[in-house]
Amino acid sequence: MHSHHHGINIQALLAHVPLFNELESEEIVRLARGSRELAASRGDILFHKGDLPTGFYLIVYGQVKLAFTSAQGGEKVVDILGQGQTFGEAVMFMDKPCMVYAQALADSLLLHIAKTAILDELDNDPRLGRKMIAGLSMRLHHLINDVESFSLHSGRQRIIGYLLRDNPVDGDKGATVTLPTNKGVIASRLNLTQEHFSRILHELSEKGLIVVEGRKIHIPDVHRLRTHDQ
Repeated sequence: MHSHHHGINIQALLAHVPLFNELESEEIVRLARGSRELAASRGDILFHKGDLPTGFYLIVYGQVKLAFTSAQGGEKVVDILGQGQTFGEAVMFMDKPCMVYAQALADSLLLHIAKTAILDELDNDPRLGRKMIAGLSMRLHHLINDVESFSLHSGRQRIIGYLLRDNPVDGDKGATVTLPTNKGVIASRLNLTQEHFSRILHELSEKGLIVVEGRKIHIPDVHRLRTHDQ
């Protein structure tokens, strides 16, 4: 993993991030001064559990997983993040060591925004604070949904919920979902073993509720899948 500067305009990148889109250009300039670029290859670790944060990260492109390792050596995936998403804000504000590690799942370009730079802008511009709070609140909401889902829903319900999360449309329409990463990572994200995950996909496809083609999952009838386990 390395920092480099081959003509990538950090300012322009920051200006396109939803988090910063209400900032004035001079604010963007100041943030850009406190930002550095990181190119990560697939598999690179961006930070380890226990590291002290010096800022937070923005994914320009690529994909990152946040995870921790259990005492038994297994991995628990907490989140899978993609383009335009940020991570690491919460620990940065708390001055606490990172609770997870971050690893690139694909070749990625990230910006690291220094804590000092973001704190200065938060003092200057209340809009930024409101947006960061909204972003963190959204994360918290997702986390609580996860806890609820892991506690109350069967593995099958979790998988169906995951496949349909971007398909609010009901009715008898079909849909195709492309899994963002390999099945093992998604299984861990849903608190399932890979075997359990595969077995449920197999059961759902035997019932004709889904058709699996590698990472593409075709759902012939969204409504039927949604009501299958209720």
